[in-house]
Amino acid sequence: MTKQQTTLKVCILRLSAIGDVCNALAVVQQLQHSYQHVDITWVCGKAEAQLLAAFSNIKLVVYDKKDGLKGMLAIKRELKSQQFDVLLHMQAALRASLLSCCIRAKRRIGFDKGRAKDGQWLFTNEKIAAANSAHVLDGFLQFLLPLGVAIQAPSWQVPFSQADQQTAKQLLGGSGKHIVICPAASKAYKNWTLQGYAGIAQYALKQGYQVSLIGSPASNEVALSEQVNQACQGKLNNLCGKTNLSQLWALIAQADLLISPDTGPAHMAVAANTPVLGLYAHHNPQRTGPYNYRDYVVSVWQQLIEKEQGKPAAQLSWRTRVKDPNAMQYITLDAVIEMFEFIKKEQQL
Repeated sequence: MTKQQTTLKVCILRLSAIGDVCNALAVVQQLQHSYQHVDITWVCGKAEAQLLAAFSNIKLVVYDKKDGLKGMLAIKRELKSQQFDVLLHMQAALRASLLSCCIRAKRRIGFDKGRAKDGQWLFTNEKIAAANSAHVLDGFLQFLLPLGVAIQAPSWQVPFSQADQQTAKQLLGGSGKHIVICPAASKAYKNWTLQGYAGIAQYALKQGYQVSLIGSPASNEVALSEQVNQACQGKLNNLCGKTNLSQLWALIAQADLLISPDTGPAHMAVAANTPVLGLYAHHNPQRTGPYNYRDYVVSVWQQLIEKEQGKPAAQLSWRTRVKDPNAMQYITLDAVIEMFEFIKKEQQL
C-alpha cells in the first residue's frame, strides 16, 4: 500500500459499542497504514476507552454518556484548541451528533442516506457512498474513500501487553485446545439457553477440550456463567468477571475458538484472529455477525423474520429485527454441534 506523504489530522467519533469500536478500528488502522503522517484523535465511550488504551498511536478523548450535556461541554473545552482536517462521524445517533458540534473540523463526513439515522445528515457536510454490503464494517470502510484511501480487506494489529498475555495464559491454564464460551450479551434477549450452553460445553469437554466461560462483572453475566458451570458439575473454568477488557481481549486471542451470541467479544475475537461460532436470532448476521467468520454462524434470523414479516428476507431492510423475545430458543443444540464439527475440520482444532 502506497503511503500518502501529507499529514492528516483526523478526529474519529464513535462512542460505542465494543463490537462497533472493534469494527471501526480496522478502518483507523487502514488509514494509519496509508498516510505516513496521520494524527488520530478518537472520541469514545468510557468502556471503549479501556479497549483502545493499548493503541499508543491513537489519542483518546473519553465521553461518559452519564455526564450528559455537562460532559459534552467538557469535551468542547478539551478540544477547543484543536482544528481537525477531517471529522469521521461514525455513529448515527443523536447523542453523538450533538457531541460532534463540540469538534472543530473542516470536513465533516457522515453516513450515506440509508445509514444516517437520527438526522445525522444535519451535522455533516459530506456523505460516504452506500456500501454494497449490509455489514456494519463494510459501511465503516466507505469512510476511507473520501480520504483517497483504497479499501483493503479488513485486518487488525492488536498490541497486547506482555502482562495481559501472561495473565491470560495463567487464567486459561493447562495445555491442549481451549474453547471459550461467552454466554451473556449486554441485552439478555440475545442470550442462548442455559441448556444449550451447557450442552455444547459438555460436548467439548468429552472430546478433551479445555472449556472456559468469560464475561463482564455485571451481575446478570456472572449469574448465567455460574448456572452454566453448575449444569456442567463445576467442570468449566469460570472466568466471568475475573478480567478487565484488555485482559479479556488477550485471553480471547489465546483461545482456539469462541462461542458467543451477538455481543462485543465476538468482534474482539475477529480482531484477534480467533474463530467465532456465532449464535444469532434477532439480528441479521450478515449485518452484525463476526466479520471474518460469518460462515460459522448458526442463525435462525431468516426463518423467523420471514415468518414475522410475511415476506422474503431479501425484500426487507437489513436492519429489520426479530421481535420474538424467545427467538434464541429456536437455535438447537444439534445445529450448534454440527457447526462445531465443521469448524473443527476447517480450522484443524
